[in-house]
Amino acid sequence: MGIMRWAFYNRLKEEYTDVGTACGYTAKNTRIINGLEKDHAAGARCTGGNPKSIPLDAIYMQKAAGKRNRQIHKAAVNKGGKRKLNQSPKHAFGFQLFGRVQMPDGRKGFIFGRRSSGSFDVRTLDGAKLSAGISCKKLNLLSRRTAILTEKEDMRLPPHA
Repeated sequence: MGIMRWAFYNRLKEEYTDVGTACGYTAKNTRIINGLEKDHAAGARCTGGNPKSIPLDAIYMQKAAGKRNRQIHKAAVNKGGKRKLNQSPKHAFGFQLFGRVQMPDGRKGFIFGRRSSGSFDVRTLDGAKLSAGISCKKLNLLSRRTAILTEKEDMRLPPHA
């Protein structure tokens, strides 16, 4: 974040009264004192000052998705001065890039790549490949793409001490 961190912090202080900063070593110390596992949820609870709070049973991952490829034409011009389009069609076989789909085995993911042959690259938001090339006939569209992609990951954590 560099210099932007302080600009962001100062603007938050202007808007809200209860704003502070934290360092990684304080969260680690709080985590060790309370005997918590090292993970993102425990780190967030320790940083927030409430390490013994009951964690949620799910984690929500979010990712911003760009709308289109910004380059409209290919850099090299074909013979005759005709420029070739660099953008693929918005929809392919009724599916759009970053649409949420369900695979035949029940796993859910997002379309990260489309091919004119009708096979799609399906992944989770953290980039794990569910299928490098699954047919569009086997996919079930759950929701169309949005600007912010959200994925819910169920967590089966042991009871908190």
